[in-house]
Amino acid sequence: MIAEVARMIGRGTNAGTFCAAAKHRRKLRFIVLLCIAFGSTHLPLFAEGQSNAALIHFDSQAQVFRMDTADMSYVFGINEKKQLQAIYWGKRLSSADTFAMPHSDPGVSSFESSTNTTRQEFVGWGGGLYVEPDLKVTFPDGNRDLVLEYVSHRIDGNQLTILLKDISREVYVELQYQIDASTGVLTRSAQVHNRTSAPLTVEEIASATWNLPHGTDYRLRYLTGRWAGEWSLREQIVQPGKTILESRRGSTGAQNNPWFAIDKNGSNDQEYGDVWFGALGWSGSWQISIEQDATEQVRVTGGPNRFDFGYRLAPGEHLQSPDFYAGYSRDGIGGASRLLHRFEISNILPHAPSPKLRPILYNSWEATEFKVDEAGQEALAEKAASIGIERFVVDDGWFGQRSSDHAGLGDWYVNPVKFPHGLKPLIDKVHSLGMDFGLWVEPEMVNPDSDLYRKHPDWTLNFTGRPRTEGRNQLMLNLARPDVRAYVFQSLDKLLNENDIAFLKWDYNRNWSEPGWPAVAPEDEKKVYIAYIQNLYSILDELRTKHPHVEIESCSGGGSRVDLGIMYYTDEVWPSDNTDAFDRLLIQDGFTYAYAPGVMMAWVTDSPTWVNKRSLSLEYRFLSSMQGSLGVGANLNNWKPEDFATAKKMVTQYKQIRETVQRGSLYRLISPQKGSEQSVTESVSEDQRHAVAFAFLHSSQMLYPFPTIYLRGLKTDAMYRIDALDGKLSKNLPPVASGAFWMEHGVDVELRGDFQAAAFRLEIVER
Repeated sequence: MIAEVARMIGRGTNAGTFCAAAKHRRKLRFIVLLCIAFGSTHLPLFAEGQSNAALIHFDSQAQVFRMDTADMSYVFGINEKKQLQAIYWGKRLSSADTFAMPHSDPGVSSFESSTNTTRQEFVGWGGGLYVEPDLKVTFPDGNRDLVLEYVSHRIDGNQLTILLKDISREVYVELQYQIDASTGVLTRSAQVHNRTSAPLTVEEIASATWNLPHGTDYRLRYLTGRWAGEWSLREQIVQPGKTILESRRGSTGAQNNPWFAIDKNGSNDQEYGDVWFGALGWSGSWQISIEQDATEQVRVTGGPNRFDFGYRLAPGEHLQSPDFYAGYSRDGIGGASRLLHRFEISNILPHAPSPKLRPILYNSWEATEFKVDEAGQEALAEKAASIGIERFVVDDGWFGQRSSDHAGLGDWYVNPVKFPHGLKPLIDKVHSLGMDFGLWVEPEMVNPDSDLYRKHPDWTLNFTGRPRTEGRNQLMLNLARPDVRAYVFQSLDKLLNENDIAFLKWDYNRNWSEPGWPAVAPEDEKKVYIAYIQNLYSILDELRTKHPHVEIESCSGGGSRVDLGIMYYTDEVWPSDNTDAFDRLLIQDGFTYAYAPGVMMAWVTDSPTWVNKRSLSLEYRFLSSMQGSLGVGANLNNWKPEDFATAKKMVTQYKQIRETVQRGSLYRLISPQKGSEQSVTESVSEDQRHAVAFAFLHSSQMLYPFPTIYLRGLKTDAMYRIDALDGKLSKNLPPVASGAFWMEHGVDVELRGDFQAAAFRLEIVER
């Protein structure tokens, strides 16, 4: 879509780069001609096979916009004050339903004026506004009042663009809406244009505000965490006041993730009830505000974090906000997750709507850490190939003078002592074993003990004359600088040109500090928060364009940079450095509320792990990891013959169910949350012909049996054969029964003991 050209340009990608990328990645019709013709203009373009059926309607008499998809309606209009006023967001309405022209709320008193009580779609800070604004600016004369009014709009298929303008100054805001027909997920963003004759400073820019129906019984779900303890699902009652979810760390962060879900307290569960959900596509500092105002109206506003933010906008320049995605489900939080997963697969991931299945990889980090060399890696590759591994990845330690985490970052040349003939002999060996080759990189960082830092100490984020805070013995390169951006791209491009590399594990092992940019004027230094992320995205996009066969994983010391912005450019993400298979049940459960299981890397590592010193069987570890994208990270040099035999069996099983797990619909049948002794997940293929379920028991007690597993998502009248993959099914189960039987009668598994697991699959059999 040409709208995506504008989005990419807003992220720092030039139109030519995007056009070249889009031709490969989205297979858009006439993309080259349209890119050349329209550049950054917001015009529609439909992908091959995409329906042009109108999803957006405008009632010119009532001044009402209406968006309808299979199961959702979103309605707002232009009121008498030329404000965009929210009307309805929820279950799909009848096409016969009509709406009167909206009228602004009269307000409650002089303390709660109409500006605050009217449910506006996008509002500037001005005119007596006290609720969270979408846009706040300061003009050179000190004026900070901004009142936006509707000017015009255009509808192009599934995209709506609305132009707003300040009541007296030449400041324009272009609101962008795009609706996905199959999931009902709505994408919103905003672009502010300075058409005055002097610079202004944007102090806050949100992508959108989402207004929920009037109500006082809402519950908020969100995700929190820290290193080795990511993806904790939290919930709280929405009460008067404001809840801020945010990261001030320069990147997404594990402390909060930019996702939310709101439902009616006590009225639903995994599969039933109204849920409004959303996720921000931004990999920098961000903020989502959930506010219940003085009239108990709930609104959700999100975008780049306003903390330490100030973007100087010269005359003729514009600033684009990131995308804010949101949707609605009548089918509980489970239904909301499945809609978001489907949207990510069909719209966000590289090669959408048909992204590649994730190969089973082996990573050599636990076996060698920094002590990598050609002979040792080749020996590990032989062992990995013997169990059916498809991708062999060399982790940290292959480059520069890298013998520990104290040196070498920034020097992206192959260490001549560890690999005297370069990487080619190892890569050739890996290929001869039937695997492709991957490599770990951390391009945004530099060690003070490196050739790069000694040559360019000014390339790091820093405040002049102030100490430079190290994290993991490293500093942050200032990717906002054009010369740093060029160096990072050229280093990786050279590495990929000279070696047959299929995969990069792109790591990022610290947060920002001293976010200064002394090379620019003081009034422009805070642009670093935007320009850094724009350049990060543009590097990833340009690499993918030039090396379309290369796949990339986003890693950040675990799950500290997982969001729909970085996922647009990366094929998979690393959710946590904690690979304890029992802890992972909770980590992976939380992750899947916001993100698809198919992008969630899950490794089988040694037991006991460094995390908890807990011993778990190899079968249990595999089954835990098989709920996502399977990898192996254990030290194969310590495995016994029986371990290799078990691993080979489990890898073979995973290949049989991989598509269902990675691309199917996820049902959380028994949650591991709140100290549950059991956990059960089920994945159902899109055509409902296949299903696979994983069951886990922490500890059995007093001869109580494992709870009956009631499946979901099957065709009620179809006949399914059930087979155990690992563990035992009840002897009383028939080998073939209807989908209704498996969903209503359920499945009993025989699990007893501590840390036990089982898995079974179902497949339709023709009558």
